[in-house]
Amino acid sequence: MAKIKITQVRSAIKRPADQKATMVALGLKRMNHTVEKEATPQILGMVRKVMHLLTVEEVK
Repeated sequence: MAKIKITQVRSAIKRPADQKATMVALGLKRMNHTVEKEATPQILGMVRKVMHLLTVEEVK
């Protein structure tokens, strides 16, 4: 599987509870925090839900 690098670029303050929970499930804790995850359908679905708060890059 490919890996992706996910970085939080916008705050989760004043967002719906389900979006906040998705950010926690992805392992993002604060602004400019970056995590690497496998690009599984489950992770990609979570990323799509909060894409407006993130930047995503493919790791080679």
